[in-house]
Amino acid sequence: MAMHKATGQLTCSRLTLFTLVAVFIQIVGLSLFVYGFFPVKPALSGVSGLESFYPPGYDAGKNGSEIQPNLPPRQLKSLYQELSGIAPAFDRLILMVIDGLPAEFVLGKDGQPPRKDLMEAMPYTHSLLSTGKAIGYHAKAAPPTVTMPRLKAMVSGAIGGFLDVAFNFNTQALLDDNLLGQFFKIGWKMVMLGDDTWLRLFPGLFSRHDGVNSFYVKDTVQVDFNVSRHLEKELSQSDWNLLVLHYLGLDHVGHIGGRSSFLMGPKLTEMDEVVEMIHSHAIQPQGDDHERTLLVVVSDHGMTESGNHGGSSYEETDSLVLFIGLQNEITDQASVSSIHQVDLTPTLALLYNLPIPKNNVGILIAETFDSLPEDKRLRALQLNSWQLLRLVQAQLPAFSYGGSRDVGLSDHVQSTNGECSGSIERTLCCLYTKAETLSHSWESMSGSRSEARNDYKVAVAAYWDFLNTASEWLSRRVTDKPVSLLAFGIAAMALSCLIFLAILICLQREVSPSIQHVRKWCLQEIFVLSVVFILMMSMSSSSLVEEEQYIWHFVTMTSCLLLLRQLLGSLHVGSFQSSLTLQKQNQRIRFQLCSMILLLLSGRILRGWHQGGVNWTHLPDISKWLEKSRSGSIRSIQLASGLLVISLGLFALYLPRPRGKAILLAAFSFISSGFFVLRYVMKRGEENAFAFSNYGSNTSAQIIYAILGISATTSFLVTPWLMPAGSSHDHSRHHLNSKQSIPIGIQHEDLLLALKDSSYVIGLAYVICCCLLQLLLQQGINAMPILLLMVQILGSMLCYSQSGQYHTELVEVASLYYLGMAGHFALGNSNTLATIDVAGAFIGISSHSIFLSGILMFIITYASPLLFLLSLVMFNSVKTTHYLATDAHTVNSGQLLKTMLGFPCLVPLCLNSILLTSYTVVLVLMRNHLFVWSVFSPKYLYVFTTTVCVYVGVLVVAMTETYALLVLAFRRKQCLTGHGVESTGGEDALMTYNF
Repeated sequence: MAMHKATGQLTCSRLTLFTLVAVFIQIVGLSLFVYGFFPVKPALSGVSGLESFYPPGYDAGKNGSEIQPNLPPRQLKSLYQELSGIAPAFDRLILMVIDGLPAEFVLGKDGQPPRKDLMEAMPYTHSLLSTGKAIGYHAKAAPPTVTMPRLKAMVSGAIGGFLDVAFNFNTQALLDDNLLGQFFKIGWKMVMLGDDTWLRLFPGLFSRHDGVNSFYVKDTVQVDFNVSRHLEKELSQSDWNLLVLHYLGLDHVGHIGGRSSFLMGPKLTEMDEVVEMIHSHAIQPQGDDHERTLLVVVSDHGMTESGNHGGSSYEETDSLVLFIGLQNEITDQASVSSIHQVDLTPTLALLYNLPIPKNNVGILIAETFDSLPEDKRLRALQLNSWQLLRLVQAQLPAFSYGGSRDVGLSDHVQSTNGECSGSIERTLCCLYTKAETLSHSWESMSGSRSEARNDYKVAVAAYWDFLNTASEWLSRRVTDKPVSLLAFGIAAMALSCLIFLAILICLQREVSPSIQHVRKWCLQEIFVLSVVFILMMSMSSSSLVEEEQYIWHFVTMTSCLLLLRQLLGSLHVGSFQSSLTLQKQNQRIRFQLCSMILLLLSGRILRGWHQGGVNWTHLPDISKWLEKSRSGSIRSIQLASGLLVISLGLFALYLPRPRGKAILLAAFSFISSGFFVLRYVMKRGEENAFAFSNYGSNTSAQIIYAILGISATTSFLVTPWLMPAGSSHDHSRHHLNSKQSIPIGIQHEDLLLALKDSSYVIGLAYVICCCLLQLLLQQGINAMPILLLMVQILGSMLCYSQSGQYHTELVEVASLYYLGMAGHFALGNSNTLATIDVAGAFIGISSHSIFLSGILMFIITYASPLLFLLSLVMFNSVKTTHYLATDAHTVNSGQLLKTMLGFPCLVPLCLNSILLTSYTVVLVLMRNHLFVWSVFSPKYLYVFTTTVCVYVGVLVVAMTETYALLVLAFRRKQCLTGHGVESTGGEDALMTYNF
């Protein structure tokens, strides 16, 4: 009996069970590792209060000062001012955030002024800078350069965790100590206009607000108009102390058209007019009868040449801080200095007599206090030093300092004359003690301070030494990783990897005995394994992680060349065979040669389409050349690509043997879907790309989504019912005209042919619908690469359909996986977050939805891997299954399903598991590397998401084949029963279609 004979084999049920167990273990391990390696950075609880104006360890009761924490806002404000010892220079604050504005647009770069067109776009702002009425800085933002963590950094002075990039899409209330909370404690009234991220971060703090959603990037006009329409009225009001203006339009212009967008100039002019309005209404009228107002213009991050952000390149981290209302003696813009974005927090806190937030790691901006007397400037440095010292003490339990300024001074006087070195605890203690000693020494010369100018400079320099050292160490402070979680996570991922490998080896051994006589290990199989080792070794290099696309392009081209070499060598095989057999073999090889040449040509074009990566994006490529040409060329390429996708789909649909209702249904769905996509592309090209975001365009895109979804789903559900499930024509006649029993081999062959025919139509429907969807979502410049990816898929299918037994299914599936990863980078993706296409994630969405936008963003980013994974359904219809027919009596439905799904599901899971586990180990080893957060961590997010992509692709393939086989087996059984045909072996023959 076949069922009993297979008890020692890897049955379909066991294969499924072991695979699900391995996937579950991998998910658990990955979750544990991510939770352990990317924890939210620890923050000191509570908020700063009156203790901020005393040195660390100061006992207020013992020294005759009583700290009263629960005072009314007015009294608390007065007490803060008295204790700080610095008279507030301003009464009100206007914080204007221009989202995505690179500092070089306003201040220039490398000592050079901005481009002429940029200066002409913001004439008023540049006049303020040139006359000393404004002070500008290049403020370095810490990665990830997305809005929410950057706003938190500006108001709290703390550098958040790396996973804040994920929380950016679902902002929660900020519970850490921050400036807005401090302003609220002293009774300030606050108004917010613009990005509603502020409302989610600080719920209940604003007395008036009008928020707009920041993620709907297609809107470049209304988001800013919604802010400016209230501005004149708010400037005339006197009931607020803090006015927050967050303009989003410039960032949206960048996402859609890049830095060089034709809308960038007008948008900068619009921002310049806002600055002029605020300056003329709130800054210039200042006097004895007007409240003194400070305008601070900032940007949360910069943007790349393509307008994206999220990474750590200079273009993305170069943000702006501009003070308007301070008098600056330096009017030479070439002397503009650089600061850190977190430096804004202590600067504003000290300017307004607030306690510096507890978790601040920034240091005050010196020039903003130039108008103060020397003792007040020294006091500001001292307050900043006390705050950082408290944070250092919390981070370093071994760090100890006596507390008051008089404690330990005599023990450390010698430190003032030498360099501080040793452990970080000793260095920071030495630097702080030196600064306090010199400051106390200078203050004791109250009668002769004018004669101790040099002592003052030395004391100031000592404070700066401590501040810079402490700030740098705290900024780079790596949180302690829970070793147990990391160990369990890595162990679980390694275990799942071993399970996948064991299953794959068992499956290969079952297949190998029947084809062992053909050949031993071939060069291609050795190359497939060597690719895994190449990728594992390259992961430890930050440069190779940044430029990973070169590895994938090399792998795919080399794989094609190896197969081409094998085909050319096989042309001489068969000299002792009959001429007819040799002629058929050479014809098959010629088909494969044409396919390989097609793969090589399309791969080379894809390689040169985008100069991806990080370090060489400035080099010329095909996409840059097309973008510089006339605008109509890209639209023409889009239309041509769309027509060719539809034409190739119809050609591939009618190329094989099956005909019937299923083919007609698929052809109709291809044509109708393609028509709507081409219509949308033409309409978007005829109208302004920026204006094409109205209700009509959203409705059109939604209709296309519905049509593509219905087409793919209908092909999946209906094709197995419409596909002939009985025997071929000869076998049908045998069944209908004879009462003899049907051989089991014929039954198996019929079911296998029907399953292959269904897989071909469904798989092709998946590929065409996916390509049409990408033509809708991707940037216009990526239309041709989408077409070339489809050409590669069809070329691969043509090659594998003629491959016979010359190379294994493992090699074929691995090659498709490699092509998918190479295509991922060919579409302009990289291992930095800046290349994620945010604009396309809002096509067809009339209002912001995190869930829907996230799905579209995932589909756009992983277009190529998803496309090649879905093509595995089509691959199942063309792959060689000769070994399955060698023992037809041992084949049941479970065996057939295992044959169809084994390698297509296990090879991607196994390859991804090896790479995931390897890179997890690399990330642990690189946890103290300089580029751990800027290079290795973003790459790990991509590895994580690639794992999700593989899960989705494999799940679709498994569901498709299982459903098709169940339907066909049911129909086949009904067909046999309906004709009253008896099968050999009685009940056992019927069991051949059961699992």
